[in-house]
Amino acid sequence: MSERDEQLTRRAEEIAAVEMPALLDRTKGSKVLYERAVGSMPGGVASSFQLGDPYPVYLDRGIGAEVWDVDGNEYFDFHNGFGSMAVGHAHPIVAEAVERSARNGMHFAVTVETTVALAEELCRRFRVDQVRFTNSGTESNMSAIRVARAATGRDVIAKIEGSYHGHVDQLMYSVLPGADVMGGRDAPAATPKSKGMPEGLSQWIRVVPFNDADALERLFQAEGDQIACLIMEPVMMNIGIVVPADGYLQAVRDLCTRYGVVLIFDEVKCGATIAEGGAQERFGVRPDLASWAKAIGGGAPIGAFGGRADIMDEINKGAAHQGTFNGNPMSVAASLATLTKILTPDAYEHFAVLGARLAGGMDAVIAEYDLPAHTVDLGCKGCISYRAQPLTCYRDFLETNIHLYTASYPWMVNRGVFMTPGDEEQWTLSVQHDEANVDRYVDAFAEFAAELAG
Repeated sequence: MSERDEQLTRRAEEIAAVEMPALLDRTKGSKVLYERAVGSMPGGVASSFQLGDPYPVYLDRGIGAEVWDVDGNEYFDFHNGFGSMAVGHAHPIVAEAVERSARNGMHFAVTVETTVALAEELCRRFRVDQVRFTNSGTESNMSAIRVARAATGRDVIAKIEGSYHGHVDQLMYSVLPGADVMGGRDAPAATPKSKGMPEGLSQWIRVVPFNDADALERLFQAEGDQIACLIMEPVMMNIGIVVPADGYLQAVRDLCTRYGVVLIFDEVKCGATIAEGGAQERFGVRPDLASWAKAIGGGAPIGAFGGRADIMDEINKGAAHQGTFNGNPMSVAASLATLTKILTPDAYEHFAVLGARLAGGMDAVIAEYDLPAHTVDLGCKGCISYRAQPLTCYRDFLETNIHLYTASYPWMVNRGVFMTPGDEEQWTLSVQHDEANVDRYVDAFAEFAAELAG
């Protein structure tokens, strides 16, 4: 670490030592609710992604681009439900669709016409032949992999080092692995993320780096006849945002075709956020299967997967895909309204303008104070990573300065900017954000940078 980096790290630690107690002082209601919640939920939260140290901020409501916590503190929301709320909060079109659906019957476990209409819209939007519905990204990826195995008669899954594809056992490998367990660059290890997984499950997993088509080719040359699928985020979003290098996705597509490996794009985070048609539209590369969730639902719990008709036909030939709540009428209504009435082409023009303004403002601050950081702007998604050079793969992420993020989080939240709680996450804009919201983010960051530079 250079002398400059050491100085910034020391200053970041000093800032965090002031800002974190201030955050705790202004969120005493969250502390009270946390002390109540830990009696009925591990960690006091509904999902481990929601954990906080020493407790999380609990929200009470959200309208438009703003949210309020249980203490009444008001924030501009750039967390947006871990990227699910590209429509913003309480959007009247979504609210009306859900209310109308609820009054007509909340659930049947029978397909309704709205479900058919949504399937047609997903096929049109993401340029696939057929889709099936799930309730989450985890379920979508799990189901896509089963169908891929059925189609190929193979068992092994290839995945990208450091990527997260849901909490199903078969995918909880090489998810943010530590440097001491991730193996060599040429042979990344399939390291389990969680306790409670069968010991021998790793034999069905192979791991390769992102943005390294040569490594993928070496794997396929050695074991291609055993590998059913490669599942990957076309834009890696588990460590900030890592965009694919020019030609990388096409090289992956060509290799999968050559070796008969089903290519699955996990678009749970990037589908409907980086372009109207997701990664296929933005990068011009078509996978065999893809999965979606989060932003497609407008806040409702829904997922989907789909792709080539001949592969999806495996469901008709015995590849099981079930789910009582698949295609739930309220979730389907919210999703259809989101995709056909809100996340339309003009929404992506709006995201492009705001995203450029936000990232451009951040870049100017970074340059002014010579910070070891960079930004990425992609549709309604963006991030700042505390490493001077853009990330190309997971191992680059390990070089980011976590102390700078640790200081920035309470600083920004204390100044009315609600952020995702982790240096691997990013911001999400909504159609209800405007220039004033974006400028507040930049202004708060500029104040932080000035304090950091000292």
